[in-house]
Amino acid sequence: MAEIKQNQFDEVGVNPFNAPIPGESLTSPSDMPKSWERPPQHSDAENAMEAIYMEITQENTLRRLIDMIDSDIPLDEIAQVILYKGYTEGKFNPDLMLLLIEPTLYLLIAIADYGDVRDYVLYKEEVDDPDTEISDDDVEPIMIGEDKKEKRELSKPRKEVLGESLLAKVEKELPAKVAEVKEKE
Repeated sequence: MAEIKQNQFDEVGVNPFNAPIPGESLTSPSDMPKSWERPPQHSDAENAMEAIYMEITQENTLRRLIDMIDSDIPLDEIAQVILYKGYTEGKFNPDLMLLLIEPTLYLLIAIADYGDVRDYVLYKEEVDDPDTEISDDDVEPIMIGEDKKEKRELSKPRKEVLGESLLAKVEKELPAKVAEVKEKE
């Protein structure tokens, strides 16, 4: 008699037939829609950015965010997580999420600048990008500090990007919030 071999699913203890039926998500009860199936909480970019600002400048969140930026996690990946989380929670729709990328990155850059993170990473392949490299011909890089890390200048966000009210908060409130978080460390 032939011996029965174990397959890959039996080895890990998974039943491949215990999965949702294709189209099952389309038959969920209409009285209990997912958060992204309902109308979004924010339909205006300025209001959505205000909500994002309030969420990421809470003390615990801000402390973890500064630590993440300081540990060389790219700002674009942090922005993706923040925006995707907002979308899945029903705060805004996918179109507005795409419009919020630039202001969210400016906000993260401001947090890095006020948090004294000298060498933050904008995106993963930034190191290998010839557009961000300084040519050796006639330009000499400026080294600041003992650790010889290059100081980036904060490109100030404009009111067209962040909105007038949020820009005022970033300029007036954010430095104090970041300083408070840095003191408690």
